[in-house]
Amino acid sequence: RHRGLCRQEQAALGLDHSVRTRRLIATDFKKAKAGEENPMTSSNLAKAAASAASSAANPLGSAPGYKWLVDDNNVNMAMALPPPRVVTIDAQPQTVTIDLNRTVLIVVDMQNDFCAKGGWVDHLGLDHTPDRAPIEPLQKLLPVLRNAGVHVIWLNWGNRPDLKNMAPNQLHLYKPKGTGIGLGEPLPGSGARVLQKDSWAAGVVDELKQEPEDIHVDKYRISGFWDTPLDSILRNLGTKTILFAGVNTDQCVLHSLTDANFLGYGCVLVEDCCATTSPGFCVEATLFNVKKCFGFVTHSSDVIDAVQEHVQQHR
Repeated sequence: RHRGLCRQEQAALGLDHSVRTRRLIATDFKKAKAGEENPMTSSNLAKAAASAASSAANPLGSAPGYKWLVDDNNVNMAMALPPPRVVTIDAQPQTVTIDLNRTVLIVVDMQNDFCAKGGWVDHLGLDHTPDRAPIEPLQKLLPVLRNAGVHVIWLNWGNRPDLKNMAPNQLHLYKPKGTGIGLGEPLPGSGARVLQKDSWAAGVVDELKQEPEDIHVDKYRISGFWDTPLDSILRNLGTKTILFAGVNTDQCVLHSLTDANFLGYGCVLVEDCCATTSPGFCVEATLFNVKKCFGFVTHSSDVIDAVQEHVQQHR
């Protein structure tokens, strides 16, 4: 039924430019043959015929599912969307059915400063190893989603060297007593600057492979939607559903997810692909609130099973 509705909607929006042009030409020739006044000149008819015969319309757009098709005489904005690739994933509080064409995975802050020895969290004397828990399940999930054509977005702290967009309240988050090593300052040993764009400290951990087709977005707040191009990128991709992974579950992951919910996206937290160094009750409260107010919670194995089943059925 959904495919039928898509076809009906596409028909209502308008036919392919070349088909519409051929119909227009045919109508005008009939009028000319009947001796009726023809508003189109022979020159315009020739241009329309050339446009209809041409298959060399130029595509404009970076998103794979939607582009304008442009030639000398027409801009076709009515490109048909690809048919949905539907999978149903076990989740709480309900199962969710998603379109792989309109789904992305956002991986939040799997960076050396949070997840690696010698990073900022390790420097503070805190145990960074809990934040490494998502690495293994992500190593399994990422290739499955990429193979299914799902975009992967790495959403990471990547601050300006001059910190000109960081108000004092943001600096206080990393330097609450005004002393010690905070944002943009060099770590002892490596000299890498804390969460500064292009530094080792802000890099994704080595164990998680990034591919050339992946998308990278720098963020400057606990939410990845604040003062970043993330929402524009998602809308250009035609995204309707976001799978969330990364650290920390109760901080940057949660607040990016809640902002995504407020913007109208369907949000699915992949529980075992998230982690935090916060106390356990923080995770409990996060999972409760996501299921209650902001979206759904699933497990990476449930996503993998659903996606692989779809891929196998449509080979």
